[in-house]
Amino acid sequence: MFSLFYGLWKHLFSKMELHVLILGIDKAGKTTLLEKMKSVYSNIEGLPHDRIVPTVGLNIGRIEVTNRKLVFWDLGGQVGLRSIWEKYYEEAHAVVFVVDASCPSRFEDAKSALEKVLRHEDLRGAPLLILANKQDLPEAVSSEELARYLDLKKLDERVYMFEAVSAYDGMGIRESAEWLVEVMERSKRTEMLRVRASAMGPGSA
Repeated sequence: MFSLFYGLWKHLFSKMELHVLILGIDKAGKTTLLEKMKSVYSNIEGLPHDRIVPTVGLNIGRIEVTNRKLVFWDLGGQVGLRSIWEKYYEEAHAVVFVVDASCPSRFEDAKSALEKVLRHEDLRGAPLLILANKQDLPEAVSSEELARYLDLKKLDERVYMFEAVSAYDGMGIRESAEWLVEVMERSKRTEMLRVRASAMGPGSA
């Protein structure tokens, strides 16, 4: 009976579009990360690095990872834009929080922004992937050093991971995306969002 239920759940999960928020303060490399993911996982070549400008509002990227359809919402990280983040929390299956690991002087701002995100009720139980970005730069700290600095408390039952990446050369991108799919597949939040979408009627999932 369990195997039948699990098989059905796997089938339903594979049909869902999973929404992933890409958050972080400005200049963390969020849009560069999304463009690199596009080039790694699809036939769409990402924008050249010199053509990527700060996001004002929202960038959307659709990518298929291990046969799962992911929709990434890349939101602007300037102070004046962070208030719009919460408008997207309720529909998010997971959160990617990007930190410029080469700029310790801005870690405090990143920590403050992340803690505010994690306190929001609409993101309860959402898996969290924290990326120590810009590992291609010699001054970048490791994911372990970043984890010690952020010193996150009271994550409750939230599944989370720190990963060292470079949105410039692609280091850690596949590992990060595949971890996200794996944890979303097991997440109670994913099941909750699927049930809620089903209750709202066909075509809403």
